Amino acid sequence: MRIIRAPSIGRAHELVVKMILEKGWLLRTEDAEATVEFEEIALQVDTPLAEPMTSPSSRFQQRFVEQYAKDLLLGSHASFEYDYHGRLFDWGERLVAEEKPVHVDQIAYIVEKLRSSPETRRAIAITWNPVIDEKLDDCPCLQLVQCVIRKGKLDMRVIFRSNDMLTAAGANMYALVQLQKSIADQLGIPCGTYTHISLVPHIYYIRDAHDIEPFCGKGSLIQPVREVCLACKRCDRAGSV
Repeated sequence: MRIIRAPSIGRAHELVVKMILEKGWLLRTEDAEATVEFEEIALQVDTPLAEPMTSPSSRFQQRFVEQYAKDLLLGSHASFEYDYHGRLFDWGERLVAEEKPVHVDQIAYIVEKLRSSPETRRAIAITWNPVIDEKLDDCPCLQLVQCVIRKGKLDMRVIFRSNDMLTAAGANMYALVQLQKSIADQLGIPCGTYTHISLVPHIYYIRDAHDIEPFCGKGSLIQPVREVCLACKRCDRAGSV
């Protein structure tokens, strides 16, 4: 596993995009998407509320990520196969226990667990629901959220089974840090570290070629692997690799 430490989630986003584009390998997914993939990555941010919380190179800027965070925290009227608000705040769709539908507010559990046992390692929330997700074409990437209180601060760790690190990760991190702040505020303590673990980080280098250029700076900031440049063709580097 590679570890990237950064002073902000916006900077962490830039560093992970650089690592994947320069050191990754090609893989065509089961959906026939062309990707650059990399080994497991952990992004460690000691001050997750520090600016910049979004990279200037990202397609999704403040207005978008704020709405994305709001949807995660409060829910959305939009219709999806799944959404993270539902999986975190109302887990248990289609499940029955003791002849009653299952509805688990996992975030409320995290808050109460930490309030009653500040030293606990059991304040976790999961998203995967085998009854639904084993049959979904678009199943949750975020799998687990863990919160711990250490040194008087709330640390959050999240695990993604798979993560589009170019277009999705920036909004993912922003929204999850807002969730971290919400939990910390309910407990009356400050936010501590944020650790974002991706087990299969990747970039869709053909589908999202136009999103690579702002991070790459036409080869001045990032020197992607040959195949990415040949697919992009947005600067002179494509003719020299």
